[in-house]
Amino acid sequence: MKHYSTHAIEMFTKYVNQDTDGFNWLVNNGYPELLATLNAIRDDKKSFKFLMDNKYFELAAFVNSIWDDPKALKVLLDKKAFDWAACSNIINGDETAQVALLKMNKKHFVNLAYAIQRRIHEDGDRNVSPWGVLQNMFNVKKLFKKDEDN
Repeated sequence: MKHYSTHAIEMFTKYVNQDTDGFNWLVNNGYPELLATLNAIRDDKKSFKFLMDNKYFELAAFVNSIWDDPKALKVLLDKKAFDWAACSNIINGDETAQVALLKMNKKHFVNLAYAIQRRIHEDGDRNVSPWGVLQNMFNVKKLFKKDEDN
């Protein structure tokens, strides 16, 4: 598993928080897998495929563990990716995971968890707002149009 410095996780958190400095830093320093991780969390199938094809299995497991896949959490634990496992557990409401990370001086993973959680909630709110529903209806029409064109 690739090790990520505290700074890399902090830049990933900035990216999750829609800060262009975080995005630029990740791009300029060779972290496309972290960019893909957020997109995969947001249900981008191509990004998840990128993680799998490029053997970022821990990050793919992290994505799935966020969506309550117990097998994915077990993969993280088996691969000793404890920081990623705890981060996903925080996102899923486990307060003890936050306490454990803070005790290990890993506040950057706690901050990442809350940034991802907030982003997930924003995405969900966007999908149920009247404007979001309208946008999704048009996106569905585009999907059907693509299928008809093939």
